[in-house]
Order: sequence, then C-alpha cells, then structure tokens
Amino acid sequence: MSDDELYRRYLDGDRSAGDQLMIRYADSLTAYLAGFVHSEQDAEDLMLDCFTVILVNKPAIGEGRFRAYLFRMARNKACRMWRTRFGRQEFEIGEDIPSSGDSPEDTAYKSERTAILHKCLGRIAPQYREALWLFYFMGLSYEQAASVMGCTKKKIDNLLMNGKKSLRRELEKEGVTDADV
Repeated sequence: MSDDELYRRYLDGDRSAGDQLMIRYADSLTAYLAGFVHSEQDAEDLMLDCFTVILVNKPAIGEGRFRAYLFRMARNKACRMWRTRFGRQEFEIGEDIPSSGDSPEDTAYKSERTAILHKCLGRIAPQYREALWLFYFMGLSYEQAASVMGCTKKKIDNLLMNGKKSLRRELEKEGVTDADV
C-alpha cells in the first residue's frame, strides 16, 4: 500500500494506517536524523516528534509527497536542535548503514568497505553528503530530495554529480578503484 493510501486511511480514522507509516519510516528517519544530531536518543526523540506532528495535526500533504514532507520536517527540526546546541548546521552520516547478512568473509569485506566509505563521505562537503544520503541510501527521488534540502531539482542534480566526483576522488585516495559511484 502506498504512503498516500495509508495517510488517507489514517485521516479517515484508521489508526493502524498511521502505525504502518511509522513502522515504514522510523528506522530510516532515525538514521537520517542521527546524522545531524549525533545522538541516537535525540534522533529517536525527533523522529517521534515528527510523527506526532503529522498524526496529531493531520496536515494536508500533496499526492506523492508524504516521504519528502516527513524528511523535510525532520531536517528542519534537526537543524533547529543543532543550531541551538552548537551554533552551526552540518550533516554527517552515522556509523550504521544497513546491510544484509552474508557469510563472515562477506560481512568482514562489507564492513571494511563501509568503514572506508564513511571515512571518505566525512571528507566531502556536507551538502554533497546529504544529497548522496537522501538519494542513494534513503531512496528519495530528485524532487523529494530537493524538497527536503530546500533547493531545486537542478541543484540536487548538481550536488549528486559533484558529490559522486568528490566521493570517487576520496575513494581512490583510499585505494578503492572499483567503486561504482
């Protein structure tokens, strides 16, 4: 069932549809928020706050925009928290990128590659990092990522293109030449 259908059902009084939306996005939204606030507890609190706002206030969300609306609200809340605490806004990717369970050798290899990826992502510009995260890890469309970051589709295209170039250069510095970036 699509996000739109679930949200419509929730608005019509089906509380389980709201629960399904929360289950669908809780982990990925918490991981995204942790990249801003650097605290799993704060990220979980912000995630719950976002769902509380949506499920209590029941805002009018355009067709096909639920995920972008949710992530945009989360980003705004995280930025507000980050500015309040530290006086700056910067996006960093947390340590946990979900991976599937494989053999111990595959797991070790993936773990090493993930560590290198994190190291390299930490070296590129924060806007590139966030655009790459939203598009590749969160699976948002160009339009949705643009909405979350508060910019145009063309800017997202440029951020992704330049981010991939920067990431590729950093990966090559680490000896990773076969990366599909």
